[in-house]
Amino acid sequence: MERNLISAQLIMGELALAGVSPEEEKRVARLENRRILPSSELQQVEFLFKLFKKPCFARGELVGMSGKAKSGKTFVCSILMALCFRNQVLSVDRIEPRRLHVLWYDTEQSEESTQDILKNRILPMTGIPEEQFPKELFDVFNVRGEPYADRLPLLETAVRHYKPDLVILDGIRDLVADINDGVVAQEVVERLMHLASEQRCCIVCVLHQNKSMEDRNLRGWIGTELKNKAFEVYECSKSSERIFAWAQTDTRKYDIPDKLKFAVNEEGIPYRCTEEQLLEAQYQTQRKMAEERQRAGDGSKLTPFNPKYVIGKENHHTQFDVPLLFADAMQEGKVYAERELMRAVGMLSNIATEKILREQIDKALRLGVIMQSYDACQQRIYVRPHPKRPNTQPVETSLFS
Repeated sequence: MERNLISAQLIMGELALAGVSPEEEKRVARLENRRILPSSELQQVEFLFKLFKKPCFARGELVGMSGKAKSGKTFVCSILMALCFRNQVLSVDRIEPRRLHVLWYDTEQSEESTQDILKNRILPMTGIPEEQFPKELFDVFNVRGEPYADRLPLLETAVRHYKPDLVILDGIRDLVADINDGVVAQEVVERLMHLASEQRCCIVCVLHQNKSMEDRNLRGWIGTELKNKAFEVYECSKSSERIFAWAQTDTRKYDIPDKLKFAVNEEGIPYRCTEEQLLEAQYQTQRKMAEERQRAGDGSKLTPFNPKYVIGKENHHTQFDVPLLFADAMQEGKVYAERELMRAVGMLSNIATEKILREQIDKALRLGVIMQSYDACQQRIYVRPHPKRPNTQPVETSLFS
């Protein structure tokens, strides 16, 4: 930067001799101060966290957190806030050894909801007792009752005064009266970018996606501006009432291809979710949808069957490759209860209706692909037998015959 200053002084001297106006000289000086050279000594990007061992959530930048309504955005933000006080939460690590200062700026929920999440979700995740609440490192403000025009200036004051490392802005939409006002949207995002850069903090901006299930774009002009200017964007999605996924969709630095899947227990605390639990949740959701649409006489919007197991149609009914389907769904020799077998077959094939599932089980029995018996409680159980091996008894031969 010192080199840039000397260069700017020389150039200004040349401009003065050339009769350039003072205003033009000042603009050139500003440009020279912004010049980037291969040898420029610049501050490196610092990250707050690691997700699947990849750095994320950079200081001085905006991060978008998107998703449909009730898709787990506040759950993910709760994980990030708890992480400021713990070294690891789920598969997310804090990079710095010291605790981080977090500011939660809630524009959406009631004051009671904000307090409930703080007391009954975030604090239990940190392991810090309520009486030891770290007030000096955790600033929580609910501004839903404040006018639109005051919310952004209040946020700017809060960040400059309390100097947090992480800001959770839940949500950015409530800083503007009209999410489709392009001029206001651009101004708000620019001010947030300047605030993050000036205070060297990471500002996480929570924003809903469009309402249509097929449209996953961030809502309104404010969403377009946020996506264009954010360092990273993440998407939250829900597979069932209590199973969620969190994934990166856009980044300027480190790609994170993996999804973090988590479930929520009865106390509302997130915990890691296995792939099997996620698939089962998706299957149960599909089954529920199938039953509802079947009652309504509409199956047009159901997830299509897995084409791997479809061999054609007969009398308008889909025909499945039953031997292949059951070979993939069942382990040889393992005993399956009826519900367990239906779940395994349904998750692989995307067959969600019980009637069609039972038809495939009946066909598998007729073909001898599986065998049926009963347990001690007279409940049906199923097994896929080991394939019959040909007689391989050795035949005596002679090298000299």
